Amino acid sequence: MTLHDDAVLVLKAYEGSGDQAELRQVYLDHLSAHPDGMWKACGAGHLTASALVVDPSRGRVLLTLHKKLGMWLQMGGHCEPGDETVAAAALREATEESGIPGLTLMAGGPVRLDRHPIPAPCHWHLDVQYLAVAPPDAVEAISDESLDLRWFGYDEVAAVADASVVRLAEAARAAL
Repeated sequence: MTLHDDAVLVLKAYEGSGDQAELRQVYLDHLSAHPDGMWKACGAGHLTASALVVDPSRGRVLLTLHKKLGMWLQMGGHCEPGDETVAAAALREATEESGIPGLTLMAGGPVRLDRHPIPAPCHWHLDVQYLAVAPPDAVEAISDESLDLRWFGYDEVAAVADASVVRLAEAARAAL
């Protein structure tokens, strides 16, 4: 099975409601129209995989201060040829960017979808967002892609991050 095939299966199984159901269809239509829709080279946009790292026992989330964007975001990024599944891509990105070994994705698939414009030559990121649970006493380590890493309580996210990250943190809190 290809990564493209996995993404279609993941999206078909995703049970988001309201605008999430509409967005799910946008993603599926994009993949149907673009066989290269998983890759950064797809000029019409491409799927990305991300994960919000959570520490449920302490009621907090780990955000990265993105080096290029200068914004507090969840861990995530582009799929790579070695990724066998969208979930594996999200877990790889979360592990690389957080420096935390032993992260596990919460069962049940993605918790949100988020589509956002990006500068040319590409036009859209169609992000598939998961939750990654940190092991007890996890210690983060800043990667080359980040200016900083910091734990925030769920109620603190709105003061530092944009609406998409706030919605993801709210979905995380509800899922836990």
